[in-house]
Amino acid sequence: MNEFSAALDSGRFVVTGELNPPKGTDLAGLEASAQLLKDWLDAVNLTDSYTARMTMSPLAPALRVRDIGVTPILQVTGRDRNRIAIQADLLSTYALGLDNVVCMSGDDPAAGDHPDAKAVFDLGAIALLEAVSALNGGRDLSGNALSGSTDFCAGAVANPGADDLPKEIERLGEKVAAGARFIQTQPVYDLADFEPFIQASANLNVHILAGIIPLKSVAMARHLNDNVPGIKVPDAIIRQLDAADDLVATSLEIAAETINALRNVCVGVHIMAIGWNQHIPTILQMAGVPAPDRG
Repeated sequence: MNEFSAALDSGRFVVTGELNPPKGTDLAGLEASAQLLKDWLDAVNLTDSYTARMTMSPLAPALRVRDIGVTPILQVTGRDRNRIAIQADLLSTYALGLDNVVCMSGDDPAAGDHPDAKAVFDLGAIALLEAVSALNGGRDLSGNALSGSTDFCAGAVANPGADDLPKEIERLGEKVAAGARFIQTQPVYDLADFEPFIQASANLNVHILAGIIPLKSVAMARHLNDNVPGIKVPDAIIRQLDAADDLVATSLEIAAETINALRNVCVGVHIMAIGWNQHIPTILQMAGVPAPDRG
C-alpha cells in the first residue's frame, strides 16, 4: 500500500517537506534532517539538482531516508534527460520500491552552476505526467508493452499567484488529466491571495498542498517579491519582521499562523525550509498540527 497516497485520501491535514541531496557523497546532513523530521512529516521531496545546481541524484538519498523511516517523493525534471532516460530511471525507481514522484520541467541550466550545460527539456511537466501514467498502465510512451507495470502516486507543482490565473488553472487541469493526484504550490503568505486559486481549482479533484517558506530576513522577503514570479509577501509581514526583537521566533510564528489559517482551506502544506529544517517541528507544534499517526 502507498502510505502517502493513503494519507492524501485520509481527510487529515498532510505535511510534506523537502531535502536537497548533497553536492558530493556525504549524506550525513541529509540523514540527520530525515531523522529529525521522520515523526512530523508524511513524506519528503528529494530534489533533482535544485535550481539547476548539480547535486547527487535523488535516488540514493530517497533510499536512505526511507531506511530512516521517512516516505520519499522523488522530484523528476525534464531538464537533463530525454524520454528514454526518464522512463528508464522511473522503472528503476519503482523496482527499488519507491512509488511517489512529483513531475516538473526544471530550472534552466543557465541559472545554475553549469551554465554551459545543454538543456534537454524533451518532456515538460505534463508530458512527464503522461509518461508516468503510461508506465502505470503497463506501456511506455510509444505504446510498447512492459513486462510489469508501475503504480506511482504522481504529483506536480503550481503557482497560485500567477499573473494569469485562468491560464494557470487551465494548465493545472491538464496536469490533473495527465495523472497528477497532488499539487505542491509556490509559497503562500496571504490567505486572501490564495483563495481565488483554491476556488478556481475546486472542481479538479486533486489534493492541494500549499507551499510554506519560512522567512529568514526582511531581505529574503523582498528578494522573493522582486525576483520570484507569483510570490507576494505582504508589506504587513515585512514590517512585522523588520520590527522583530527575535527574528527567528517571529518568522516561525508567521509560518505557523499561515499553516493554521490553511487547515480548513486545503488538504495540507508543503514546507520548504531552505536550511531551517530544525525549526519544522516547532512550526507545526505552534500551528497545532499533530504528528502523523502511522499506527
